[in-house]
Amino acid sequence: MDQVRKKLRADYAHKKGITGRGVTVAVMDTGIMPHPDFDSRILAFRDFTYGKKRIYDDNGHGCHVAGIIAGNGSMSRGRYQGIAPESGLFVTKVLDRKGNGNTSQVLKAIDFIIECRKEYNIRVMNISVGMLPSADEEEREHLIAAVEKAWSSGIVVVAAAGNNGPDKNSVTVPGQCKSIITVGSIDDYVKRGRGLKSGYSGRGPTECCVVKPEILAPGTAIKSCSGRGGGYEVKSGTSMSAPIVSGSIALLLQKYPSLTPAQVKLRLYEKAVVLKEASEREYWGVVYLDRLL
Repeated sequence: MDQVRKKLRADYAHKKGITGRGVTVAVMDTGIMPHPDFDSRILAFRDFTYGKKRIYDDNGHGCHVAGIIAGNGSMSRGRYQGIAPESGLFVTKVLDRKGNGNTSQVLKAIDFIIECRKEYNIRVMNISVGMLPSADEEEREHLIAAVEKAWSSGIVVVAAAGNNGPDKNSVTVPGQCKSIITVGSIDDYVKRGRGLKSGYSGRGPTECCVVKPEILAPGTAIKSCSGRGGGYEVKSGTSMSAPIVSGSIALLLQKYPSLTPAQVKLRLYEKAVVLKEASEREYWGVVYLDRLL
């Protein structure tokens, strides 16, 4: 696993000026705090939960996710830097302080992101939230249709596989959507589930026999921006794996801005690496930034 994390270090890309600059990532979560590591790159904030105007995160999950994508590490002198430290952040709050939300809020947020995509150059949407496959069928269909609409509009949608594994078809919605990119935790696949039960990462295949998650990234004991007055904290789960991939895609789209979502997904497939420790699992592989870029 140390090898995987080393391959995800983006220092060499940053030294070449590949930092995500000019690329905006939309984050749908519990909100965000004006952490020093985001400087002036929180380009927009919309609260679909309580309708507040100020930027805030009453849970901390969203701030942690945003830090994995775009934190510049200024408070830690670069030690805890995100994957794309110069990318922009377009944040929608769709979950309350307990991490709960409703489908209608999420659907409104997705429509808002699509509406603003050209103005803010939103190229990636990170969804580290989800509902179980057993949720109301109509709500599931609406959510999957919404992320497919975002994908068709030119936004690369990245969703967490959820923490309800290890049974088959345990990937959360919208991660079950065939079009989008779904991310699981490689730490869990090689039985390193510190802080969470073993086998937590949602597994496929889906009911339609689609391989999910396609891509794996580290998800256990990830240190990122804290939503409690600055500093850093550690969290685990596929919610942490998804933004690693979202940040990687932001770097890719800075280098190759003409790539479509389908081309990004194809490149992930072609450049992914299957680890010997988890070779019996159904997935495309792990993201290695040197290969991806």
